[in-house]
Amino acid sequence: MHDPREIRPFIIDVPDGDLADLRERLARTRRAPALAGEAGRYGVSGAWIRELSEYWRDSYDWRTWQARLNRYPQFHTTIDGTNVHFLHVRSPEPGALPLILSHGWPGTVVEFLDVIEALTDPRRYGHDPQVAFHLVIPSLPGFAWSGPTPDTGWGPRRIAHAWAALMDRLGYRRYGAAGNDWGSHIAPELGRAAPDAVVGVHVTQLFSFPDGEWLSYPPTVEADHEDMTPADRAALDGLRHLQRHAGSYAHVHAQRPDTLGFALTDSPVGLLAWNGQVLHGLDRETLLTHVTIYWLTGTATSAMRIYAEHGRESPPPPPAPPPCPWPWPSSRTTSKQSGRTRSATTPTSCPGTPTTRAATTQHTRRPTSSSATSAHSSPARSSGEPRKPAPRTAEGSSD
Repeated sequence: MHDPREIRPFIIDVPDGDLADLRERLARTRRAPALAGEAGRYGVSGAWIRELSEYWRDSYDWRTWQARLNRYPQFHTTIDGTNVHFLHVRSPEPGALPLILSHGWPGTVVEFLDVIEALTDPRRYGHDPQVAFHLVIPSLPGFAWSGPTPDTGWGPRRIAHAWAALMDRLGYRRYGAAGNDWGSHIAPELGRAAPDAVVGVHVTQLFSFPDGEWLSYPPTVEADHEDMTPADRAALDGLRHLQRHAGSYAHVHAQRPDTLGFALTDSPVGLLAWNGQVLHGLDRETLLTHVTIYWLTGTATSAMRIYAEHGRESPPPPPAPPPCPWPWPSSRTTSKQSGRTRSATTPTSCPGTPTTRAATTQHTRRPTSSSATSAHSSPARSSGEPRKPAPRTAEGSSD
């Protein structure tokens, strides 16, 4: 029995039989009848799904993508009772900053394939070598080669704590965090979970809903927003459109992921249609690679559960006021009530510091921040030096 803290090398090697089974299932697809002239009005277009599924069956080459993924060192380890798969790509630059990247749904680690080499070896691409990173790119628990989790509760906050444990296990003392989609929830949570380690957080999305709302919960009656700026009004209108016309998947995932999961686990075309509805902006090769990974790893159901788990987590604490160097310089002022003159060295609120009331206002159900590190986290670059030597199976985490 292996040590749960062991970091085990991993290579993707899908059996030929699994690929043959996928092609056979695609060939036996039982297609839903389409409504003439209503393509896309009631969901994804049947013609689009037919085109994609036939290309998937006849022309798509999984082995090409498998080889591309296997160019990078991959590992498995066990954290908090669950398996975690991750890529660990070291930069040749001695001062590179460790950086952990988190993907979303229905994505995978493939989201980051196009940036791995430029981030780890910027000198090769004509960029500043001081902006180099040692990359750690995990599959979220329940996703892809991390596999289904053995228990419940794997929302963004628990995942963030697992990421902190992973980076500690790799020997990284100071590091950055970045994320897309669900990663935009996880990366700020990591900043909160490990404030003395995380030097900065970058996200591709800022989720900031009005109080009591979420992606699939538009209000029945709209509140008075006369004080909104035109830009804020336009942003809210965009949210309302998303909530009323494109957020149904999130509602299902949050309430009944396992019910839907029976269909997605049995039908590759069903999985393609469901996941493809939010991947339609990608080229078909990349889109099909994401979907193929869910199919081959059998994680369509377990991956969707992150929506339900997120809804069961308590909201994160309100952000702390920014640090203020006392005494804050200010001009001498005279109180109208007492007539006393306040000294220039009397502590006052820093510019931009919220009042007590503002700092304790009820926050939205699911807020995130692109600046999630605490006052203890420095924005300065880390040397990338580890706290302890990395395991040999991870090819040495830092020099």
